Amino acid sequence: MGKLFCDSTTVAEPFQGSPPPPLPWRDLKSPPSLEATAVDLVGTANIAAAAFSGGWEDVVGLEDQQRRHLQRLHAKGVLWKPPPAPEEAAEGDSDSSSSAPKSLRSVVFRLSHGGEVSSDGNCLFTASRKAMGEAVEARELRRRTVARFLEDFGSVGLEEREAIDDAIRHMYSPDLKNGWGIHVVQEVKLLAKKEDRFSLDSAIDELIHFGMQRELAAESIYRERCIPVTDGPSWAKYMLISGSPDDEYDIITLQYTEEGLLSVDENREGHAAAFGDDIAIECLATEFKREIYVVQAHGSDAMVDEENCVFFLPHRPRSQIADLPFFLFMKGTGWCGAGADHYEPLIAHPCSLVSQEKVAVVL
Repeated sequence: MGKLFCDSTTVAEPFQGSPPPPLPWRDLKSPPSLEATAVDLVGTANIAAAAFSGGWEDVVGLEDQQRRHLQRLHAKGVLWKPPPAPEEAAEGDSDSSSSAPKSLRSVVFRLSHGGEVSSDGNCLFTASRKAMGEAVEARELRRRTVARFLEDFGSVGLEEREAIDDAIRHMYSPDLKNGWGIHVVQEVKLLAKKEDRFSLDSAIDELIHFGMQRELAAESIYRERCIPVTDGPSWAKYMLISGSPDDEYDIITLQYTEEGLLSVDENREGHAAAFGDDIAIECLATEFKREIYVVQAHGSDAMVDEENCVFFLPHRPRSQIADLPFFLFMKGTGWCGAGADHYEPLIAHPCSLVSQEKVAVVL
């Protein structure tokens, strides 16, 4: 859809950021170091949950080892423990952003698949809406996420703001010079105002008239006249884009290989949406004062052994936790496109009293 392919001589630098440390899959066959105690029931016990495989038998695209582990995860449950309340935190620990009120108790959840959602770029917000059971629309979740980011970004110190800008720049506007590592294709994201598309096309046609190749002319004009996603304010503009005609900007994507420009996705119909990233997930967690756990499944293509093909990526709010966590599922295969991951909802069923040593994972 509006994509141009090219061969040139520019080189690129990859995203250097590192993901948050995962919580590896582990079967607690022996008692943990803490005394094994019964976990309080929150909500109504789901009696049928133990006999239900969690819907994983119907999920497409899973390898056998992934399906077995996810079914086992549902059968045994995961134990969530709320962080200590501020008054219970260790003396001298001034960071109470991950604390929780005493009213929140430890819970064992059985996680079932919440069904497929469209891979249209809005999957993080569509899946989160379903996982939380919220009536709010996905576009409103996106808007609230960006509003939360701007409020928090404006309140942090200069050093933290620069760190956020650096992370955004590495993700969406790499230097295109060196350090490819295992990356084959790198992307640069640019924002074009919808009202400027005619003038952009005219400028591209003018360069073509002077003998420049179409894809190189497009790259030159877009880089010169569009907004690169390099800092907090431009990230906010980018993350607001849902692929709707009401969006102020269209996303332009320049793809590079180590040899140079590969393609220019001009997104002429304006349907491309900004995929949610780790920054967006943290802002979403902060907005709702809930932890978000991304349950990630990797298969043989990631060269992981069977015992570690499923793990948890925690995203904690910057504010005090006020409610139970919710869970998202991600197949680590880049289904939504180059460099993008597809999120699907997980439905967390609180279950009846379970001994801590019998659960599949302690979060």
